[in-house]
Amino acid sequence: MAKGDGPATAPQMAADGVTAEQRAEIEAARAAVSPTRRPTVPALEDILYRPLPVLDHGFVRVIDYFGDDGAVVQAARVSYGKGTKKVSDDRHLIRYLMRHRHSTPFEMCEIKFHVKLPIFVARQWIRHRTANVNEYSARYSILDREFYVPVPGQLAAQSTSNRQGRGGLLQGSEAEQALAAIEGLSAEAYAAYTKLLNEDPSGAAIEPGRQGLARELARMVLPTNYYTQWYWKTDLQNLLHFLSLRADAHAQYEIRVYADVICDIVAKWVPMAWEAFRDYRMTGAAISGPGLAAIRRMLAGENVTQESSGLSKREWAELMATLKRDKSR
Repeated sequence: MAKGDGPATAPQMAADGVTAEQRAEIEAARAAVSPTRRPTVPALEDILYRPLPVLDHGFVRVIDYFGDDGAVVQAARVSYGKGTKKVSDDRHLIRYLMRHRHSTPFEMCEIKFHVKLPIFVARQWIRHRTANVNEYSARYSILDREFYVPVPGQLAAQSTSNRQGRGGLLQGSEAEQALAAIEGLSAEAYAAYTKLLNEDPSGAAIEPGRQGLARELARMVLPTNYYTQWYWKTDLQNLLHFLSLRADAHAQYEIRVYADVICDIVAKWVPMAWEAFRDYRMTGAAISGPGLAAIRRMLAGENVTQESSGLSKREWAELMATLKRDKSR
């Protein structure tokens, strides 16, 4: 059976991982208009409820949001309305808050996402505990036959220098065997799952008269590349912390692509806060006290080496990488 195929009664998924039923709900939600006196963000309203595809079957949807850049400014000044009349003043204040780590004003904005993601990605994601989460229940419902298969460009070997990272790409027969194993085992697991349940995703019995295993037990045979879904609500401050770790180049690819999509959403939602976050967190750098002392000595003309810097070899290498200098210098 080809990847993505399933029983005839299984929900039919579009390319973006959305069922026909979900599509109808999305269209109905987008057709509705609700008058409000609250500030809204046109760029976010434009994508509200729309599934933004991620990986082979996943997506991210914005379900609701509260606040905007003005809410951050308002909270910082504890004032009425939107704060100052000059946009430039609001921008400078937000940059000041970000630069000096005054985080509570950013907690005044909240956003709620609907995310469809592989279970192993969800297990990484849930480590960010400062959010409200409600996940699809495989105790109550039957999981769809959808599992993540990496594209060839992500089939990497284990890194020899980083126990939780990837090395070079698998090539030729090694890559083919890995893909075949992932697809084959995933398909076999779903066949075992439905056999244990004795029902297909529509709830129809596969063998009438035979009692199936409880759903809460049958789910244990499915691998973690199967997809789950959840609603995830968080405030802007904690969302930015999530992005600082998961949109980083060192993050695992499969969670990083979700973070990248959310970065684009945040840029639409709070453009001034996003600009400050990008400048001071994403593309900025934190320097330790000894590292800063070494830089000052370099600027004074001293030939500073790792041995004379007071830094460990790893700290020195990281500092040189930040400064884009030869590690031997």
